[in-house]
Amino acid sequence: MLVGIGLFAAVFFALRPGNGIVIAGAFDSSSSPYAAAADFARYTMRLHNQGLLSVAPIVPTPMNFRNAWKRNIVTTVFWVGEPASANNPVSNQQSSWDLTWMASYGGFDPPETSNRRNYIPVGFIPKQNPFYVALPYNDLGHEGFKPEAPMVIPWFRRAYSGQGQSVCKHHWVAIRKGSLICYAQWEDCGPFRTDDFDYVFGNERPKPNLNFGAGLDVSPAVRDYLGLRSTDVTDWQFVEVPDVPPGPWRNYGGNNPFVMASQTSGAAVIR
Repeated sequence: MLVGIGLFAAVFFALRPGNGIVIAGAFDSSSSPYAAAADFARYTMRLHNQGLLSVAPIVPTPMNFRNAWKRNIVTTVFWVGEPASANNPVSNQQSSWDLTWMASYGGFDPPETSNRRNYIPVGFIPKQNPFYVALPYNDLGHEGFKPEAPMVIPWFRRAYSGQGQSVCKHHWVAIRKGSLICYAQWEDCGPFRTDDFDYVFGNERPKPNLNFGAGLDVSPAVRDYLGLRSTDVTDWQFVEVPDVPPGPWRNYGGNNPFVMASQTSGAAVIR
């Protein structure tokens, strides 16, 4: 225990104002000399190599994090099983966190409205939540968590369950278009990037890309609920499970906490 406290003190001192412009794990890119994601990643890797970030998780939830809406984000549509193309350079038969995503989902999630009914494919009942999204950050690298992950992910400490177990996968997101709000789970990384933590967890805009700077991919179910075009503009924010209201996003999926709660004998209802 004393070792953990000593490490926390070392990290806090190393990252206090004047030494790195990070307060209790909250990365402030507006005033930091490590304003670029790559620069900050290199900095935290140096701390990691020095042993300051060798025990995870040791950083509390960032103090300056707020579940604020990210407004006017270019939003595109993607789906499980989508083939690679110019605007989708990697096939979605896999996800960043699941090498057999299409099998885990139960099959190809058709984007055509004629092949869908009540937000799911007409051909099968999906084994995972059909309300899913992708955001341009992956907390995992080739050797476990990326060095900045414990500092920039607000719920890292609470959700940590071991090396190689993503704390981003399955997290809930609210997506807003006009007066409608849809809820979905984070199941893949993109569009295009997997390193844009300044945008996903901070106050930056999405990095430029071929899809007009898109910063959010949504599933056909999300598209249909909100009435989105193939390329549209929405607002989004992170939400916690107790804040997800009743809706079709609660109905399907072995990765869905509401479904899991209903299937567990004597489980408390999530309100």
